[in-house]
Amino acid sequence: MDIRVLRYFLTVVREESITRAAEVLHITQPTLSRQLVQLEESLGIRLFHRGTRKITLTNEGMLLRRRAEEILELLNKTEKELAFQEEMVEGCISVGCGELAAVRILSELFKSFSKKHTRVTYDLFTATADQVKERMESGLIDVGLLLEPIDMDKYDYIRLEIREHWGVLMRPDDPLAGKEFVTAKDLARLPVIMARRSHVQNEVSNWFGEYFKDLNILFKSNLPTNGAVMVQEGLGYAMVVRGLVDSLWDKEKICFKPLYPELSATTVLAWKRQQPFSRATEMFIEHIKCFLA
Repeated sequence: MDIRVLRYFLTVVREESITRAAEVLHITQPTLSRQLVQLEESLGIRLFHRGTRKITLTNEGMLLRRRAEEILELLNKTEKELAFQEEMVEGCISVGCGELAAVRILSELFKSFSKKHTRVTYDLFTATADQVKERMESGLIDVGLLLEPIDMDKYDYIRLEIREHWGVLMRPDDPLAGKEFVTAKDLARLPVIMARRSHVQNEVSNWFGEYFKDLNILFKSNLPTNGAVMVQEGLGYAMVVRGLVDSLWDKEKICFKPLYPELSATTVLAWKRQQPFSRATEMFIEHIKCFLA
């Protein structure tokens, strides 16, 4: 039996009329009638009672209806399963990022992508934007979540709406912890733990303005977490972006105060232009574009 003819048969059963069924199927009534007659002849049975008002099924016709519905349901299920197999991808996607508030967007991307592509895994590399970009240049990282400013000439990217706000980490018992915000004057001559990235240092230095000459940079740290340990030991005040401080860090051990005037930065999700990627990575990048559209 031809699957196409089975569909014709079920349409006639549903519409109870060859004329209406032909209209639904966008074929002529004589063509449909001929297909049904050929189906009856090939099976050697009568399928319909052809009345003046509507068509009803014989006992054999009712049996064929049940079987045809089962066959087409199984066919549809098989087609969906085959399409899903075509969609099945596996592999590891390498993603680099800093300790940023925008990491939450990454988690949402991973979660939604993994629901459809269960065999894909992820390698999450945490470092500064410069270090992540360096690994992207060498092909070791596929997608990077980067804190600006950073040169993006060789990259395609999407700038995220979440802004990263700069501030100072200090001990909760520090005199500055009682302030609503911290100014450049507050930090003049105090031991400061500065970010290692040169671009970031320039941004922060410009924020200090005339007080930069009085800045006492004790040492530099590439990630806020390491700087926070030094702060807890009373070694200085760490200049960091707020990132995940509020939700993940113990406020009884560390305190974050925003800068005034406000200093903020944007982040981008980026991937190298004209870079050959695995199928999993290509699909993940398309997912990023759709998710953030």
